[in-house]
Amino acid sequence: MTGQDFSPKRCALVGGGVIGAGWAARFVLNGRDAVLYDPSPESRVRAEAILAMARAAWAKLLPGALPQEGRLHIAATLDEALDGADFVQESLPEIETLKCAVLARIDALLPAGVPIASSTSGLLPTRLQAGLRHPGRFVVGHPFNPVYLLPLVEICGGEQTSAETRTRVATFYRAIGMQVLHVRKEVDGFIADRLLEALWREGLWLIEEGVATTAELDDAIRYGAGLRWAFMGTFLTYRLAGGDAGMRHFLAQFGPALKLPWTRLVAPELTQTLIDRVATQSDDQAAGVAVCALESLRDEALVKIVRALATVGPQGYGAGATLNAFVAGRATVRQDGAPTGWQGVVPPDWIDYNGHMTEHRYLQLFGEATDRLLHAIGAGMDYVAAGQSFYTVETHLRHLGQAYGGMAITVRTRILDADDKRLHLFHTLTEAGGDTPLATAEQMLVHVDTARGRGAPMPGAVAEAIALLRAAQGGEPRPEGAGRAIAMPRRP
Repeated sequence: MTGQDFSPKRCALVGGGVIGAGWAARFVLNGRDAVLYDPSPESRVRAEAILAMARAAWAKLLPGALPQEGRLHIAATLDEALDGADFVQESLPEIETLKCAVLARIDALLPAGVPIASSTSGLLPTRLQAGLRHPGRFVVGHPFNPVYLLPLVEICGGEQTSAETRTRVATFYRAIGMQVLHVRKEVDGFIADRLLEALWREGLWLIEEGVATTAELDDAIRYGAGLRWAFMGTFLTYRLAGGDAGMRHFLAQFGPALKLPWTRLVAPELTQTLIDRVATQSDDQAAGVAVCALESLRDEALVKIVRALATVGPQGYGAGATLNAFVAGRATVRQDGAPTGWQGVVPPDWIDYNGHMTEHRYLQLFGEATDRLLHAIGAGMDYVAAGQSFYTVETHLRHLGQAYGGMAITVRTRILDADDKRLHLFHTLTEAGGDTPLATAEQMLVHVDTARGRGAPMPGAVAEAIALLRAAQGGEPRPEGAGRAIAMPRRP
């Protein structure tokens, strides 16, 4: 197996705190089996609770693109967790001696080809791998909380980490929807946490000196720069501030301010007085709202922000582009020739006053099923960005049954016909595992040269992909209702 083909199915997790349990949830929701070991008696409850939160968030983040879940298993021993594992994610507390001791034991128990990744947020990989018999398979894979929603993961190798290990682990992380940031030079705290630490230190000084409270500091971020950071980061934002002249003009205009004593990057001493002040202000800021409620609010906000970013531009922007690429990567074709289509659970906000899935959601999920077929034939977002697309010119929906909140549903897509400019599709919605149609949608799409704004013949590669799908589906009878028109029944 090459690095580009690495796709572990059984992932061992050593350490089941918030980060370890978050990894477990991301693995399970991507169809991998996660075997978690943590001696804490709370590890099972915590892992199951985080998986439930992640499942709810993913149903909103990836409607219609959820794979069959893997299994979560809580191991009684480290040996049990590692048995049969083809990938290990260590998420122990940030105590170097503890990590080194456990990593050495993991290394001794595993076959030499199984990668070991550490979630450490700042310990140097060279030091962590020093005592391993197979140090080349060790790498840092540092995620961010909540792991199941935030896509960023920093990969940092030590002096003995092999290039193959970096490639294999990066390939796996991308396959489960993550945005990989390679840390090119080993450094304390890596990249993202060094930036966060600078902001944190300055915030502690502002509290120490009575300039602002924890709530006011958070407001300074969430109502201002934080909104820009969600899609543009710091340096691209400052480039815009330089106008048409860009970053050079910005540095010339605002660079002299760097010599002013605006910041104090050495942290203040954490005296008991400062600890009490920060803790009290944080309690006041939370206003009695429980952590679990704040976590739910956080997840809801993150889902809506990322999904909004997915609609910016032809391919999405920032984390939205990562989400779109992840969904496009799921556009596979089953053995019977049908694209994977739409599959998932009807979320609560899709339900109308009668308790049924509301009408416009049917059109939405059939449209998303069409998008997945287009990805499967090579006409995804890159295709659109290059100036070609398929436009839907006609849709006919039939409502034959009812979908309810919480029902697992799936859409199967058929190609009924095609020529050099047109694509004729038929979707069938059923309850997952069933054959009885709840609804169908028949669609006619026209291939368009978007620059010219008119129909145009599709490229040969796309036409060939359509022909292969049609051939794979060729033995099936034409679906009942195909070509049917709306008409009042004749009266005797």
